[in-house]
Amino acid sequence: MELSRENILELKVFSNHLYEFKKGVRQMVLYTMSEKYRDYVMKRLQEQNIPFWILPAGKNTINLFFGKQECIDVIKVLINGSLSQLSPEKDFMLGSLLGYDVCAQCTRYCERLRERNAS
Repeated sequence: MELSRENILELKVFSNHLYEFKKGVRQMVLYTMSEKYRDYVMKRLQEQNIPFWILPAGKNTINLFFGKQECIDVIKVLINGSLSQLSPEKDFMLGSLLGYDVCAQCTRYCERLRERNAS
């Protein structure tokens, strides 16, 4: 893939996530990105032997998960469709695996439970 100025700017986020993973800041990453970068990121991750999993996200976007193999294994069991359709429990688990603030995840979980019980 030829990298234009636009492509380089868009891939900076991916590069930053990759850097943080390799430095041990993150155990797993979720990056929603344009479908057009799929081959590029797959090649980079494969060259570095980093486990990953890709799911469709929108019309021209994908959700790229990469990180420790045990985390990717759990994600493959946990997610079987759109991230927006996850149960409050699965959403909480995903956020926790991604290293999101635990208290914020607890608040989100309780809000999603209330919404589910109200409908």
